[in-house]
Parts: sequence; C-alpha cells; structure tokens
Amino acid sequence: MQLGEIKDLKIIVKADVQGSVEAVRQSLEKLSNDEVRVNVIHGAVGAINESDVSLAKASNAIIVGFNVRPDALAQATAERDGVELHMYRIIYDCIEEIEQAMKGMLAPKTREVELGKAECRNVIKIKNVGFIAGSYVLSGKVERNAMVRVVRDGIVVAEDTMSSLQRFKDSVKEVAAGYECGIGLEHFSDLKEGDIIEAFRIEEYRD
Repeated sequence: MQLGEIKDLKIIVKADVQGSVEAVRQSLEKLSNDEVRVNVIHGAVGAINESDVSLAKASNAIIVGFNVRPDALAQATAERDGVELHMYRIIYDCIEEIEQAMKGMLAPKTREVELGKAECRNVIKIKNVGFIAGSYVLSGKVERNAMVRVVRDGIVVAEDTMSSLQRFKDSVKEVAAGYECGIGLEHFSDLKEGDIIEAFRIEEYRD
C-alpha cells in the first residue's frame, strides 16, 4: 500500500488530568497500522469547549473526552457542524471502540439518552437519609431511578443512580425543567453547590 493511500484518523483528546491525556494519546497512536494512521492533533485538560469543536471541524477530526463533558456551546456547535464527540470513563473502552472504528466495525449495541440536567443550588443533610441536593431542573426532565453523572466545572466527578426525587415533601417520579426538587444519590454524597446533575438512561441500539 502506498503512503498516499493510508487513511488518517485525526483525534482531539480532552481529559480530566494531564496523565490521562498522555495515556490516551499514547494508547491511541499505538493503534496505527498499515492502513490507518491515528493522529492525535491536540490534547488538553478540561471540559470540551467551542474551540475544540472548531478545530475538529477544520481538521475533520473526532473528539475523544475522558472523564469530561462538553459545555453547552460546544455541544450545540458539534451538533450543528456534525462533529463527533465520544465520551468515556475507562481508557480501555475508548481504545476498544476506536480500534473497532478503524476496522469499520463501529456498531454500539447500546447508547446513552440524555433525559435532563439539574443544578445543585444547596446541599441538605437529612437525618437517617443522608445528603440531598436541593436542585433546579435546567433542561429536559429528571427521573427517579435514572442514571446520573455529577459534573463539576466540566469534569465528571461521579456516576451514580438517583435513589430519591422529591418536590417539597412528596416523592415524585419525575420533575420537569423550570421546577425545583430534591435529589438523592445512591452512593455519592460529596455534592457541592453549582454541581450539574445530568440524568440519562442507556437504551438498546438497533440499526
């Protein structure tokens, strides 16, 4: 195969810590073979922002996020410009999926469906219950028993399950955007004001 025929897979890496950026970069570049060259054109710490999306569009690259999330502007720009965002919590999952993509086998059996986002406005400690996030639902809706991730300054600090959801003193199944609620998580208790609680579910993916 001639050099000119080698496909170039350009990737932008964003992660929560510099060590992860380097680990992901090195692991991805090692996947290069005779047919596909993996080229990490940019790597940095922090949330995925609009400039990352602009670079990806200009370079025809995909963005790989490890333990980070896109900010609202980046998400909207990526959707508008058709830039692919791939989020991971485990480096191995990232490597495996990119490897499958290189083989033209990228066909996930499940996908994440975002339900809604809420902002933690205050943290309340309730005796015999634990910590509850007094929250305001920013978009979509949050559902009791949904999977959630806690995002702090663009960094994913926890993934958990919503164990309780309340409106005033009543337990409810869901709360829509524009309303306040109390959110309790199964395991994570280190909640802070300003944390964003993203509710989502995993559903089976059919072609």
